[in-house]
Parts: sequence; C-alpha cells; structure tokens
Amino acid sequence: MSFDIQGKLYETFEEQQVSDKFRKREFVLEIPDGSFTQYVKFQLTQDKCNLLDPFKNGDEVKVTFNLTGKPFTKNGTTMYFTNLQAWRLEPAAGNAGAPAGNAPMQQDAPSFYSSDADNDLPF
Repeated sequence: MSFDIQGKLYETFEEQQVSDKFRKREFVLEIPDGSFTQYVKFQLTQDKCNLLDPFKNGDEVKVTFNLTGKPFTKNGTTMYFTNLQAWRLEPAAGNAGAPAGNAPMQQDAPSFYSSDADNDLPF
C-alpha cells in the first residue's frame, strides 16, 4: 500500500549499516496538522539511502512511502512494529503542475487532536 505526504525536512540521520546485508537511513518530516505540528520519522533502506542526499533540512519535500508492520515475539511477549518505508523523495515545488485534487489529501487525514470545542469527552 503506497501513500504520499508533503512536509518540511526537519532532521536527517546518517546511514547505518545494520548487518552485512542491510543498511538504512532515517529522516524526520515536519507536517502541519491544524494547530499541532507532527514530526514523523521515515526510513530509507538499501539502495534508497542516497535519495536523501540532494536535500537539506528545511527543504519542502514530497515523500512516497509504504506502511509496513510486523510482530516480534521475545520471551513470550509479542510486540508490533510499524514502519514508514520511504521509496521516493522529490522537491515539493515539483508539484506546482500537479492537479489540485492531490493536495487536500493530506488535510483530510484523520488527526488524534481536535480543536472542536463541542466534543462529547468529559475532560
């Protein structure tokens, strides 16, 4: 399943050689979400690690990614890991010619925070 989102490149990390056959590089995207700003960490792996090289912190980028998850059991306890596996990065300015229907997708995404004063929560 593929998704894309646009935001500001907030922080980039160095490439990590996890094992002989696996390397990764992580980065954080700053995404406005109403009155709250979200800081979301993505991961690039293997030959995709260099996709981050042309960008610097503060650049507006569009990230295309897959949402992945898997269970891990240790000592009888199962934990679940979710990963945002980026596979394409492009300058956000490159979207100037894109159809206007693509931009609102980010704004329509559900948020854990609400600024609505008329909710039914007791606190």
